[in-house]
Amino acid sequence: MNTLSKIIIPLFVFLIIIYGVHKKVNVYDTFLVGAKDGLIMVFGIAPTVIAMVFAVNIFLESNFLEWALKFLNPLFTLSHIPIDIIPMALLRPISGTATLAIMNDIFLNFGPDSFIGRLASTIQGCTDTTIYVLALYFGSIKVTKTRYALPVGLFADLMGIIAAFVITFIFFG
Repeated sequence: MNTLSKIIIPLFVFLIIIYGVHKKVNVYDTFLVGAKDGLIMVFGIAPTVIAMVFAVNIFLESNFLEWALKFLNPLFTLSHIPIDIIPMALLRPISGTATLAIMNDIFLNFGPDSFIGRLASTIQGCTDTTIYVLALYFGSIKVTKTRYALPVGLFADLMGIIAAFVITFIFFG
């Protein structure tokens, strides 16, 4: 298997080159045009990604999340929802990297096979980084009026989080 994984990408590139030569395409010039277009796209997307990372870091460093969790702790304790999962549920629509870090902390503190570890994994699979995706995709093509994309995406994330809680409670609770 290790040998196959080492040769699959070069084999794929070789097949593309053979196909291009067969179709009488100047493969090298086409590659250069694609690389140039890719760099132009990266420079177009970079400000949006930098702004998103900056906003997430400001939010995380403000300690607003910790304050809100202290205020809501009795509600979550009463409903048997682990308080340590709430930051992940709240940040999932914003940043995939932040939620992966939170999930890693949950795995280190509670274990991946614990209830909260399974809940974190299910939330990770049931939701998406909606705000990041909208900022990246809409920002890259200069869409300023997102209309229903944000509310529908956040509603889908909310339903995914609720589904993750229900599924985890049913199967592992």
